[in-house]
Amino acid sequence: MDRTAQLTTRRTARAFAYDPPPPPDSLHHRAARVLEDNWTGTSTVPSRSLYPHQWSWDSAFIAIGLRHLSPLRAQTELETLLDAQWGDGRIPHIVFNPSVPLDAYFPSPDFWRSSTAGSAAGAPRTVQTSGIVQPPVHALAAWLVHRADPGLSRARGFLTRVYPRLAAWHRYLLHRRDLGGAGLVSVVHPWEQGMDNSPCWDEPLSRITPAPARSFRRADLAHGAPEDRPTDLDYGRYVRLATEYRDGGYADGGGDFAVEDPSFNALLIASEHALARIAGELGAPGTARHARAERLTATLIDRLWDPAEGMFLSRDVRGGTLIAERSVSGLVPLLLPTLPRDVVEALVRTTASKHFGLGGTTRLVPSYDLLGEAFDPHRYWRGPAWFNTAWLLERGLRTHGERGRADALRRAVLDLADTTDFAEYVDPYTGEACGATGFGWTAALTLDLLHTGIFQGGERE
Repeated sequence: MDRTAQLTTRRTARAFAYDPPPPPDSLHHRAARVLEDNWTGTSTVPSRSLYPHQWSWDSAFIAIGLRHLSPLRAQTELETLLDAQWGDGRIPHIVFNPSVPLDAYFPSPDFWRSSTAGSAAGAPRTVQTSGIVQPPVHALAAWLVHRADPGLSRARGFLTRVYPRLAAWHRYLLHRRDLGGAGLVSVVHPWEQGMDNSPCWDEPLSRITPAPARSFRRADLAHGAPEDRPTDLDYGRYVRLATEYRDGGYADGGGDFAVEDPSFNALLIASEHALARIAGELGAPGTARHARAERLTATLIDRLWDPAEGMFLSRDVRGGTLIAERSVSGLVPLLLPTLPRDVVEALVRTTASKHFGLGGTTRLVPSYDLLGEAFDPHRYWRGPAWFNTAWLLERGLRTHGERGRADALRRAVLDLADTTDFAEYVDPYTGEACGATGFGWTAALTLDLLHTGIFQGGERE
């Protein structure tokens, strides 16, 4: 019995992994129960109802939490995802479970046609996936999972096996997705950035002719209030972009949507630092990777930093301009260890400003500017606060010595995870639960923050 199962079984004399055992109704126990309930045997679904497959960056965050319960299961989570990697290096944003009915989620495998439409890009033949990607949190997750039980990791050859795959993933992003020619990665679909419905995409999406509403059926509306989800117009544009990318054989560079996003690139940089540490663990020098991460940090500042706004902005590569919208994506680079101090101080001020309200008017950092015209406290990524971005900001604050602010954010995350039954996202003002409950990364990152408290600061590699 692994530690996840131990923690979630009914109490017996030897049933728990911890001494003293947590009470059955504790936050720790309930978070572990969510991960157990969402486990499929090889990976963890974000939500049994709304998201019944494996999602790329969800699995990275979930592995970060699972490592405190079962390092073996956390390793398996990442290995399952990497088994679906394409020959060109991309890690697809969805790995489909063949036992789930096609109409349970849209776009389904028969839309993406990965094994045929993606054959030139090396899509696997034995598993169906999407053809787009998600933010590259994976190397950071792999390093943290290794650190949870180095002995097990070495015995299984975990890092030896995942390192070349993670390196290929980064090569794909850095070479195939440098569509702006300056060194940063571009996303070619809003779904790739992870913050799917952000107002940051409204301007570049306005150039896209939406697919006819009759050409697709939205499964998401069966599980959430329509007023909280993307509009049919926006969804039609998402479908059009995905269709054209598929019909072009998933070749990069020719689409009408290309955006350099601060959060996506910051996570790549953080994972480059992690790959350097993995290389060192395997006996190879990590100097070149650390240097690349520092160069990318400088490029991020040069391309996306707006000193007047005190935050990073997205760049519309096709339009050639910065997108004048404030979102939580522009705060996530606080995660990076080599940011100049003046940039760090500006970002910290902006999190507490009237635009985001952390420590004042909001419980967690909203996904979008509180004063923005498109702000909606409940509509998907257009205002609600998310637990994964809160975890990234907590880590960033702690990295740069903002211990008091990090502690306050940690307490807020744990409180809201507790009171909302691990909601997908929340109203940033009231903390009201939105979206699905029993959400995978909310439970996983709750466990990570609980562990950080137990071990007085936790791992900050």
